[in-house]
Amino acid sequence: MIDRRSMLLGTASALAWPLLAAAARDRVEALIARMTIEEKAGQLSCFSDTIRPLGRTTNPGEAARDAAAMLAAVAAGQVGMLFNGHGVAGARRAQQAALRSRLSIPLVFAADVIHGYETIFPIPLGEAAAFDPDLSQRIARAVAREASAGGLHWTFAPMVDVARDQRWGRVAEGAGEDVYLGCRLAEARVRGFQGDDLAAVDALCATPKHFAGYGAVTGGMEYAAVDVSPATLKAIHLPPFAAAFAAGAGAVMASFTDVDGVPATANRPLLTGILRDEMGFAGPCVSDYAADRELIAHGAAVDEADAARRAILAGTDISMQSGLYNAHLPALVAAGRVPMARVDEAVRRVLTLKTRLGLFERPFRSLDAAAERARVGTAATRALAREAATRAVVLLRNEGDLLPLPATLRRIALIGPCGAGAEQLDGPWSYAGYRRTGIDLASALRDRLPRSATLTVEPGSGIDAAIDGGIDRAVAAARGAEVVLLAIGEGADMSGEANSRASIAVPPAQQALAEAVAATGVPVVVLLRHGRALALEGAVADARAILATWFLGCETGPALVDILFGEVEPTGRLPVSFPFVTGQQPWSYDRLPTGRPPPPEPQPQGGTGRWRDAPDAARYAFGHGLGYTRFAIDDLRLPPVLGEGSQVTARVRNIGARRGTHVVQLYVRQRVASRAQPVRLLKGFARITLDPSETGRVIIPLGRRDLALVGADGRLAIEPGIVDLWIAASAADRGSQGLTTLL
Repeated sequence: MIDRRSMLLGTASALAWPLLAAAARDRVEALIARMTIEEKAGQLSCFSDTIRPLGRTTNPGEAARDAAAMLAAVAAGQVGMLFNGHGVAGARRAQQAALRSRLSIPLVFAADVIHGYETIFPIPLGEAAAFDPDLSQRIARAVAREASAGGLHWTFAPMVDVARDQRWGRVAEGAGEDVYLGCRLAEARVRGFQGDDLAAVDALCATPKHFAGYGAVTGGMEYAAVDVSPATLKAIHLPPFAAAFAAGAGAVMASFTDVDGVPATANRPLLTGILRDEMGFAGPCVSDYAADRELIAHGAAVDEADAARRAILAGTDISMQSGLYNAHLPALVAAGRVPMARVDEAVRRVLTLKTRLGLFERPFRSLDAAAERARVGTAATRALAREAATRAVVLLRNEGDLLPLPATLRRIALIGPCGAGAEQLDGPWSYAGYRRTGIDLASALRDRLPRSATLTVEPGSGIDAAIDGGIDRAVAAARGAEVVLLAIGEGADMSGEANSRASIAVPPAQQALAEAVAATGVPVVVLLRHGRALALEGAVADARAILATWFLGCETGPALVDILFGEVEPTGRLPVSFPFVTGQQPWSYDRLPTGRPPPPEPQPQGGTGRWRDAPDAARYAFGHGLGYTRFAIDDLRLPPVLGEGSQVTARVRNIGARRGTHVVQLYVRQRVASRAQPVRLLKGFARITLDPSETGRVIIPLGRRDLALVGADGRLAIEPGIVDLWIAASAADRGSQGLTTLL
């Protein structure tokens, strides 16, 4: 496990890339010595792949060259990498063009492969709900094997931004609100994408993004300003990057947004001072899509030439899509406005990455048609997608043990716009998933139910709009059923990039549907589809059973049926807090205490930190998740003084009637420090599976370095004091509590 000091600050010795062999270094330097400034600018330019079919991504329209023009630009040495195309045949054409260039420097093929190539897994936020780094690593490894078979070398993932405002659409792409969970999953996904050898045919270079602080956009608005203190940046937003770098990530992507008033793409203190000097990262830094040109709109550059100058000098090595480096670097260098040494530094990073990928020795690495046929859409990958989907589901509420549904059910009504149809299953950033049909819940239910059972399917409403007669038909279906499965939530285009929401409630048309169905008195199981935490209200919040199902990908239907009928135990836990109302945003469990905390009783009290119309709490807390059995935690044991190699242990008992898995969570709080500390911080978790009446113990490591904090002087320190600990089922659960001393 990475210690807290490395996570927060990083060191050049710990986080720098492995050294290249002398011969490889010599080749890189020899190439740089032979290159013209135009060829150097070409190596620093990344363009949308117009030679191959494009994956399903989220990018604004840009003037693009046709295939012939792009091949000509590649052959002229004006392109270093192509992105978001897929398919081996077109990639081979492009690579052949690159090898015809004067220096025969191969292309890198990159893409936004966020949660699957053709086989689509749950969105990363859903994957995070599994609370299982091993599963995340297995998913990333499977995605890398499939994407590399489709002609890719590099993915612009994982997104490691810590996100506390559920209005932000890109919450869907990350690991949620917690730093510790974010670090563990960042490590796991980097290891999974890259494997043991970045030059292997099935490896994908990982690119943690967006450096840094993107998750703190003002008001949850996409691309908005970021205003965070240096301590907040260091304690919350940098650790997942440091964890990803320590795991060997090959590249990094700069944020679209400004940080401390300076856009990240032109922010030298961020991209050179912190990223290079403090964290010791040695790989290339790529801009986000045309972000260097956007410096003009930010008011940080006069024109395109000025934007290119500011970006390259700040530490942005690669310009994505804008073409500004091709257009302006030669003249900027000739005029002495950009030192050639800075350009060479950036080119060295790009050529070193291409060397690490093995492209100079094998330029057609991962461009094998036979591998494409053999490794894309395999049964094993599909099986893992189903496992991942079931593990992502979180059981939020289950009054009267309505779930699992009994096998004797014969009349089921599936109501809501999210019950039938495969087009919305994958969610945002599903890349090439449209080429393979996912399985919706209606289809999976028909396959699973006996012939004697009746399934009535009614949408009731659209995602955002009412349907004429929809509610009447839905109510009639509900009255004829023993149970209603109410499948509601967000459309795929309501989460992800550029999909911020001012209100994170269920859309009004669906809320009206829920109220009408609930009024029938038939038991309702709410199946939420979403890319963020939602503010639940009315009949949705009051349903007897509620499942948070995210966007689960191609195996959505089978996974939900497995959970609904108890063939698989729900074991997911929330990586984000579900608020009572949207107005609580931004909100996270690890908030700082106030000097006037509200009293523990629910009665309002003046002069305390509170809202008049909502509690200072989550409806469903971070870490919350139920199963079909119940557990008790006791016999907490911990050292009186915390040292290196210390452990916290507790006894866990299955006090229910079914075999089940519990995700036991360790939280801490240092009572007194030079800087106020959060009311709780996750510092570890452990999974344990027990039969009814079985007892076991969990062991969670906790060393004194795990309690390092950013002190009042802005430096990382271990400050003596008393530390409260909880072994609990969520961030709000009192669990089993103890205390220890930090010396």
